[in-house]
Amino acid sequence: MEQTNNKAVVWTIAGSDCSGGAGIQADTKTIHNLGAEVCSVITAVTAQNSFGVEAINPMPEDVILSQIKALEQVKPASVIKIGLLANNQQVELVAAQITRFNQEWTTKPYIIYDPVAVASNGGDLTEDDILPTIKERLLPLVDLITPNGKELQKLTGVFAFSWDCLTTAAQKILALGVTATIIKGGHIKIADNKSIDFCTNGQHSYWLSSNRINTENSHGTGCTFASALAALIAQGYALKDAFVIAKAYINQGLDKVKSHQHCQDAIWQGAWPNNINHYPEVLVKGSTLATDIDWFAETSQGESSHKVNDFDSGFSSVDINNFGLYPVVDSLDWLERLLKTGVKLIQYREKKLVGDDLEQSIVKAIALGNQYNAMLFINDHWQLAIKHKAYGVHLGQEDIEQAELTNIKQAGLRLGISTHGHYELLKIKQYKPSYLAIGAIFPTKTKDMTGQIQGVKTLTDLVKLTPDIPTVAIGGISLNRASAVLTSQVNSIAVVTAITEAPDPESVIQQFQQLIQTRKNREHHA
Repeated sequence: MEQTNNKAVVWTIAGSDCSGGAGIQADTKTIHNLGAEVCSVITAVTAQNSFGVEAINPMPEDVILSQIKALEQVKPASVIKIGLLANNQQVELVAAQITRFNQEWTTKPYIIYDPVAVASNGGDLTEDDILPTIKERLLPLVDLITPNGKELQKLTGVFAFSWDCLTTAAQKILALGVTATIIKGGHIKIADNKSIDFCTNGQHSYWLSSNRINTENSHGTGCTFASALAALIAQGYALKDAFVIAKAYINQGLDKVKSHQHCQDAIWQGAWPNNINHYPEVLVKGSTLATDIDWFAETSQGESSHKVNDFDSGFSSVDINNFGLYPVVDSLDWLERLLKTGVKLIQYREKKLVGDDLEQSIVKAIALGNQYNAMLFINDHWQLAIKHKAYGVHLGQEDIEQAELTNIKQAGLRLGISTHGHYELLKIKQYKPSYLAIGAIFPTKTKDMTGQIQGVKTLTDLVKLTPDIPTVAIGGISLNRASAVLTSQVNSIAVVTAITEAPDPESVIQQFQQLIQTRKNREHHA
């Protein structure tokens, strides 16, 4: 998401791990490396390593409270990640402080709870049974909880071994007052050689699948995952996108240490994950993977309700040599005017006409595209695009739910699809469209994109994850911003009002083209 000069502040309330692989130490490395500012409140000093827990030394309540008081004077948190709470008194104290924050702070902090009671090596981390107090006092204040299989069973009584088990257990967790949950699949075996992770808030559900990384070097995975989520959410990433990136961060860390000779070493807390091989697959109904592992999705919770018969063959390709400036216009007059300038990639977005008037406008638009030998994409109206043999069609996320993609593919039309963030991009790239549009890069005048502003940093990250599919940046791109956008290595920039509201559109087009050509020349000589 869009970054600012002032880093988002994350607090981690957790125990200290003297071996550095988990707890406060893992949290600090993870949050810092993923771009947020980290502050800590230590609840216990533990003597532990990857082999086990030797001693737990809980901090007195006044010591914990003094840390909180010191921090909130100068660095109130946008996200608070909670790990080890060693006894009932600590649970009561932290719950009381969160309640106070919610009442007194200008903005309520987002609360993430990693329900640490038993270390991954099997050691007990609490003095007594604190589960009843956690359920009664803490969980109703939690925005996101991240249990593994064992923690899930303790919280809900459900032993997870099937898809139904996960959805049932998630419902039980939400019934405890938590806003959302991510159930981690590292200790849950549902699909052979796959780690399945499940996220839901009761209205929307997201499923991820990763190849299981066989290693005993997994000390600190839970702390690292929750802290990664905290860092990302603090910086404005939507939960589904934070879910994807945090999982990639875990896969990257496990992959890094899988060959270490140390028995039960800690996970690596490294840099931002940019290797596509570390990213999970988003489970999509009808895909080859979903079919192979016998996964089903509730279509009411955001997964596609249509079936695409062939995920292996992609849509017709575009001429990448003509990918550069991509104007989007809403009238035939503008379409013809811009085509006369030599533009070879353009989109016709008709939102007002209906019935015969709409059809005739699309017929004329396609004729103009053919006349000027341009790659013309019709926005939304895929049935008419097929009927009149358009070059291509562009669809948004909401359109994917209804469009017959098989018919578009069989007609030989090119397909462009809008995406907003990591989750949607990884989901949609499985359809192998002709291009992926990424946006909104900046706020726009044409549509309210609140909560979906990506910024140049996220655009750059997403382009790295799609080396095999052309990419288009869209949303609020002006001449002043174009150079920064082009540094992302995106293949094309889509422009709307920067052209149509310009005093001299033809001159603006020429300047855009010059910037794009300069970038191409630089790449050619690199």
